[in-house]
Order: sequence, then structure tokens, then C-alpha cells
Amino acid sequence: MAELKFKPVRHSHKEFLAKAATRKGFVEAYDALALEYQVAGQMLKARSRAGLTQDAVAERMGTTKSAVSRLESAGKHAPSLATLKRYAQAVGCELQVKLVRQRAA
Repeated sequence: MAELKFKPVRHSHKEFLAKAATRKGFVEAYDALALEYQVAGQMLKARSRAGLTQDAVAERMGTTKSAVSRLESAGKHAPSLATLKRYAQAVGCELQVKLVRQRAA
């Protein structure tokens, strides 16, 4: 199994969001997908910490790079818990899910 190290491309997410927020409807659409973006962000950070490419994760999961790309794309695909668990294991993590009581309004 090939272990590939990579260096992430430097990107300022804050700058990207600030620019995108000026577009009509962006804030509402972004807020509607907040949980999906949070999960995708955690996946990308975990893969980056593991020093793995999408190809390497795909190999560990027994799937394709394009499938991993879809998993890491917020809002385009809703992965099952089993798939998230396999992804977590592939990047050296464990999946934890919890329900948190909503705050009273």
C-alpha cells in the first residue's frame, strides 16, 4: 500500500467566505448546509493530519478517489455512518457521533 505524503495548498477559508458572502443568497444557502460543511471540514483536517492524499484514503477504504472526493464535498453527498466510519479508520481516527440538546430560545 503506497503511503503518499502531500502538502496542502495554502488557502484562506475566511477570505473565501468573506468574498462569497457578498453574493446574493450565499449566506442563507451556506447556513442551511452548516452541519455538512462542519463534517467535511473535519474530514479534510483529519486527512491532512494523516498526510494522506485522496488516492491513499481511497486505497485504504477499497474505493475510488472520486468517491473520496464526493465524501469530502459538503452538500453534494450524504454518506452513511458506515462509510464515515471507514473513512475515519482510513485516516487513523475513530468516528464519534453525539446528539446535543438544543438551547432554549
